[in-house]
Amino acid sequence: MALYTDQKMRRIVAEVGELDKKFAPLISRRPLCTIGRNERTETNFESLISSVISQQLATKAAETIHARLVKECTGKITARKLNNLDDSIFRGLGVSGAKTRTIKGLATAVLDKSIPIERIDEIHDDQEIFEALTSLWGIGRWTVEMFMMFQLGRLNIWPTGDLAVRRGWDIVHKNNDEIDAKTLDLRGEKLHPYRSVFAWYCYQAVHESRGLDY
Repeated sequence: MALYTDQKMRRIVAEVGELDKKFAPLISRRPLCTIGRNERTETNFESLISSVISQQLATKAAETIHARLVKECTGKITARKLNNLDDSIFRGLGVSGAKTRTIKGLATAVLDKSIPIERIDEIHDDQEIFEALTSLWGIGRWTVEMFMMFQLGRLNIWPTGDLAVRRGWDIVHKNNDEIDAKTLDLRGEKLHPYRSVFAWYCYQAVHESRGLDY
């Protein structure tokens, strides 16, 4: 079930364009922000596993490894299936030892119910979700931010550690010098409560610069 209608998102992006007018031309040219508008195709657990696999990998490489893992799990990734896989199988699929440890740790936390992953969207406090997930070994800020934005549809996430967000910000603002994460964190203080939407359009600025339609 989508969290936001097209009409609601249009109102949000209009506010975004008012909060920082440099974004308004980009918003008018690019597609409507999809955060919280698409039907979920993965469980929360599957989505988080995808985010872990994507850490520090090119999109195509991550998709290839993820597809192998789905096939190994006979079409459906679950905590129990992953917990039962030998580390050598993960290695054969192209999953690093560190990511295998992270995936197994997450699977164990789900199985022992220390992380209520499929009900985690019922927690309204973003910081509480962030702290719960980053308490697990190998799950850091970027992984949780991607999960919260694109799976949970949270609108006020500000992933300044993401190089593409910083590059997009520079493109929008025509910066000659590359902005750093700490400075962009400070800029984000004026962008509440829709920082995820700003980040999404930063991605769009990068895509546009590469000649991509979306």
